[in-house]
Amino acid sequence: MLKVEGLNQSYGQSHTLWDVNLEVDDGACVSLIGRNGVGKSTLLECVMGLLNVDSGSIAFNGSNLLVEAAERRAALHIGYVPQGRMIFPLLTVAENLEIGLGNQPRSNRNIPDHVFDLFPVLKSMLRRRGGDLSGGQQQQLAIARALVINPDFLILDEPTEGIQPNIVQEIGDVIMQLNRELAMTVLVVEQKLPFVRRVCGQFFIMTKGAVVASGSMEALTDELVQEHLSV
Repeated sequence: MLKVEGLNQSYGQSHTLWDVNLEVDDGACVSLIGRNGVGKSTLLECVMGLLNVDSGSIAFNGSNLLVEAAERRAALHIGYVPQGRMIFPLLTVAENLEIGLGNQPRSNRNIPDHVFDLFPVLKSMLRRRGGDLSGGQQQQLAIARALVINPDFLILDEPTEGIQPNIVQEIGDVIMQLNRELAMTVLVVEQKLPFVRRVCGQFFIMTKGAVVASGSMEALTDELVQEHLSV
């Protein structure tokens, strides 16, 4: 579904991504892991068209993503949950969700019922401002906003960051349900190893802007963790 090959990116004189290769198969749930500052979010922003790349390719379902404007990602059914949630704090929950429908045809700008099945707490808070929600509720709102377009491919950047443990559990349950029951392809950037071991089937490890290891989750050994992920 997603194929990144030989991707290089830089900010001025700072080279951030080095010949990155990453592939996410249709129906997979994949985790991209690594220490802070190794380029994980930068890679996602390249995929989403938010950053220019120096060289390499990004293909989605065989089509060249690099020639598509960032706003075309929703039309291609790619959902994105950025790091830090990035909800609109002065807008209501309903308005935050409706913003996610902006690229949908006018005849189809309705919030799907399954969004509230996954996050029932949001249905009771539709008129509450986003900034008045707890951190965990804001994260649920951010994920729900990405789901209103019924994406085929969902990208989540640090979905458990700053979230209380019970909501982390719920978010993991939702990701597994989306992937296993609704056949949604998922790419998760995450640092909590117990979370990714539970939720994802495959991993890629990044270090200093490069992918240095990958495989099935069973292949994420203590030796790899010690070498590339320990602080």
